[in-house]
Amino acid sequence: MDRLTQIEKLKFDTHFDCIIIGGGATGLGCAIDAASRGYKTLLLEKYDFAKGTSSRATKLVHGGVRYLAQGNIRLVREALFERGRLLRNAPHVCQKLPFVMPAYHWYDKWYYGMGLWVYEFLSSKLSLGKTDFLSKTETLALLPSIKAKGLSGGIKYFDGQFDDSRLAINLAQTAVEQGAIVINYFGVTDFIKQDNQIIGVVATDIFTNESIRCTAKTVINATGVFADSLLVLAEKEHVKTIAPSQGIHLVVDQHFFEGKTALMMPKTEDGRVFFVIPWHNKWILGTTDTPVSEVHVEPRPLEEEIVFILHHFNMYTAKKLERSDVKSVFVGLRPLVKVENESSTAVMPRDHAVKVLESGLIHIIGGKWTTYRSMAQHAIDVAIEHAGLNFVKCKTKRLPIHGCTPVVSDGHLAVYGSDKVAIEQLMQRQPELSLKIHPDYPYTKAEVVWFIQNEMAQTLEDVLARRIRLLFLDAQAAIEAAEIVAELFVIEMKKSQFWKETQLTEFKKLALQYLIN
Repeated sequence: MDRLTQIEKLKFDTHFDCIIIGGGATGLGCAIDAASRGYKTLLLEKYDFAKGTSSRATKLVHGGVRYLAQGNIRLVREALFERGRLLRNAPHVCQKLPFVMPAYHWYDKWYYGMGLWVYEFLSSKLSLGKTDFLSKTETLALLPSIKAKGLSGGIKYFDGQFDDSRLAINLAQTAVEQGAIVINYFGVTDFIKQDNQIIGVVATDIFTNESIRCTAKTVINATGVFADSLLVLAEKEHVKTIAPSQGIHLVVDQHFFEGKTALMMPKTEDGRVFFVIPWHNKWILGTTDTPVSEVHVEPRPLEEEIVFILHHFNMYTAKKLERSDVKSVFVGLRPLVKVENESSTAVMPRDHAVKVLESGLIHIIGGKWTTYRSMAQHAIDVAIEHAGLNFVKCKTKRLPIHGCTPVVSDGHLAVYGSDKVAIEQLMQRQPELSLKIHPDYPYTKAEVVWFIQNEMAQTLEDVLARRIRLLFLDAQAAIEAAEIVAELFVIEMKKSQFWKETQLTEFKKLALQYLIN
């Protein structure tokens, strides 16, 4: 997956069956779906793959316990089936994870226990494990850090966990393997129209400012929270189809919460779900659900959101967490389908919607990471019908994702799946690449070289935020590792010292936003 090679392929032939705008979960899913059916496919991403919402999830592949409580059985069942498919098709980045929901009233134990039993039942043959009622002693054995006073027991259940941006990179690789052209840092700056119908796009390379006119039988807008801004270009009017919601997560060291089992509290003081989840030898705490009126590429946490998460962690656990203990805070925006006369995003459905606009643009919004594949299938089915393409059945239900391997190994390189061997071979050929980029973390120079050569990494942020997750795990450590990573770019991509210094300045400015003052 080499960016320059992909651009050369685009210049050679600029006509496609399907052009997809957006390189997040939905767009990448659409690219795989269309290309695997045999349609000539182009995906364009203005920034990096999974730069936005798709790298800032709660890291769960789940049906959604909260959606079950809201009565959305259809969405929960669909998501549970997709969860099972994702764990089967990408086991190197998706695994099952045990959860315990503590109960501090006897009726909570039975009320939520029955709900979680239904949750497991809905997953049918794709169930990840049996739901069990736990005694107080059994609950404390799995969650030794929670408060014991008033605890009556708990419920153990299983859900899925994943590395969101690593999966996104693997989806991009899969799309390329299926024959799609996939390019990051190549934004759509205008639409080409004929008789008021979109027949293509003008795409511009962010680095060189070179523009290319590309035509297609159908164009899909899969830009997530930015989808409405693209409608201004397409429809020449301001249309609101999205109600963006902000969710933040705090990341802390392992010693603040003992054990390896995730905590789920089904109802906080204001009715939200609260998670404590193990991830890459840290704990993720969250999340919030805050309506926002403006959409930013780098959203900032609100003070009340930080206070909310710290307050609830300290409420449920025996240890006291201070602001200074937080290693990183990351913020994501959910592209929820706008519901008229509803102001609370917490109760808005996580369903998706696919619309064909007056210009002919296929507009897909809403949804969640877990259902990216079924969303893509729906969007491509609609695009086929609208464009009059010869119908080919979807092939992605059992399509292995790049890196899929029957045996998942141990160690931090396991997340690369079948690519692990190639990274180890890099270290064997060049032993100096086995050196770490930071003394406190296992990531090596070889991984950075691999990202540059094979995963379209173009900036320090691409590497430290999304190829490895150091910015999300420990923002200060990411700042400290940036110099070594920048020097590898200079060597591998023949970058100038000016480029290096500019990148270091820009990355530090960004990383400071992930630290709590």
